[in-house]
Amino acid sequence: MRILAIDHGTKRVGLALSDETGTIAQPLQFLPAEPAAKLFERLKEIVVERKVEEIVVGIPRNMNGTYGPAAEKARAFVAALKQVLAVPIHAWDERLTTVQANRFLIDAGMRRAKRKERVDQTAAAILLQSYLDHASR
Repeated sequence: MRILAIDHGTKRVGLALSDETGTIAQPLQFLPAEPAAKLFERLKEIVVERKVEEIVVGIPRNMNGTYGPAAEKARAFVAALKQVLAVPIHAWDERLTTVQANRFLIDAGMRRAKRKERVDQTAAAILLQSYLDHASR
């Protein structure tokens, strides 16, 4: 079963995809967040092309566990996504995934310009791997 992870941002949306067994997450790509209609259309295409059966969307939380304005935007995104896609969509805590992604890319020796292109999809992969690891328990 393939699962798509979405790291929703105001400028870019990072995507990651699981392998067919739902065990390993891999960065897929990033898409511009605007215009929303084009984003949703592309997400529909990816769901069909990649035979996605489930979607996980990151919901950012503050370190104390509360939700801020970014979480509310992510929840609104989930609600809108549920209107256009027929697959199950789950919200998942994405605390610090972008920080982890940046550290990983820095440790890999990636230059700043290249990191900017890859950080969102890498964060989505970290989010998805967390979800997959939790589901396999």
